[in-house]
Amino acid sequence: MADQPGTRFDRVPANPVDRAHEDQPTRREVLSFFFDRYGIDRSVFGEYTFWERGKGKIWAFRGTAPTPIAVEGLGLTLLRTGGRHWKPTTNAIQTFGFHATRNVIELREAAARAYWAGEDQEIEWDGDWGYLVVSCRLHEKPTALGVGLYINGELRSVVPKSRQRDVLVLDRDD
Repeated sequence: MADQPGTRFDRVPANPVDRAHEDQPTRREVLSFFFDRYGIDRSVFGEYTFWERGKGKIWAFRGTAPTPIAVEGLGLTLLRTGGRHWKPTTNAIQTFGFHATRNVIELREAAARAYWAGEDQEIEWDGDWGYLVVSCRLHEKPTALGVGLYINGELRSVVPKSRQRDVLVLDRDD
């Protein structure tokens, strides 16, 4: 594999002075994003190292590895930092979203089915706009389904097309 940007992983630096490029987030910034936006305590990521593959594609790996490292994948995709708004991935929210205490929208069964099928829907929400943790109750516990984009009274499903499903079986009261 060629050692070019996008084909190797570089460890996200702890300090701004160690950045590979001016837009590269630091570990502290990644932890602050998840805490400030979603209330996910920094300690949740204590055993994880953060890696950048390409510009602005952040991965989480439970452990450590030499840096840089040329591999196809390293852990799970965590966050996209390019552009004005950082976006957590579906994988990240399904893995860590149950720790979220802010910007979580809990859907009832019909709305959860629509979300998982990739449908956008009008929903009242009195919280922040932007990327939310979308959850529902599954086996009487809140379960993080993924990420939704809430703008102007509409929850937009950002479930990747390859993962969208027409049916989601949830608990029923009947």
